[in-house]
Amino acid sequence: MSVTIRGARPGDAAAIARIYNEGIEDRLATFETEPRTPDDIEARIATGEPMVVAERGGAVVGWASRLPYSNRCAYAGVGEYTVYVARGARGAGVGAALLNRVVADAEADGLHKLIARILQHNAPSIALAHHVGFQDVGWHARHARLDGEWRDVLIVERLLGDAAP
Repeated sequence: MSVTIRGARPGDAAAIARIYNEGIEDRLATFETEPRTPDDIEARIATGEPMVVAERGGAVVGWASRLPYSNRCAYAGVGEYTVYVARGARGAGVGAALLNRVVADAEADGLHKLIARILQHNAPSIALAHHVGFQDVGWHARHARLDGEWRDVLIVERLLGDAAP
């Protein structure tokens, strides 16, 4: 079944929160440990945060967003992405469709670089980043603790627009 990628709407907040909470529970994709509510997600959508969802068969099966890397003006052209796919939809190309859209939107918005920090044990997210053209640029050792254990993160980046090789 095909996937449609579109901008997130307030009515998507419950589905986005559910998918995000699966990622939190799995302890694979984020250092976050507290579940999100639909109100939390609605507030993010209301700020204009660039957020997209993947729809398959009328249901939201994934979401992605882009935040500024830093609020310092020198980094105005750098964004940091995140992608979450519902457990039942993983491995079917949903993540790639979402990330490709985030890349296209970032480039259209004039960004020159996208980055992500991916937990070292999150092999599916690392593979997704590589599949969509991101390169490994380093590691943050012992970046944060998750459930009391130090975790490293891989830093990936993709140059966009006139910064691209």
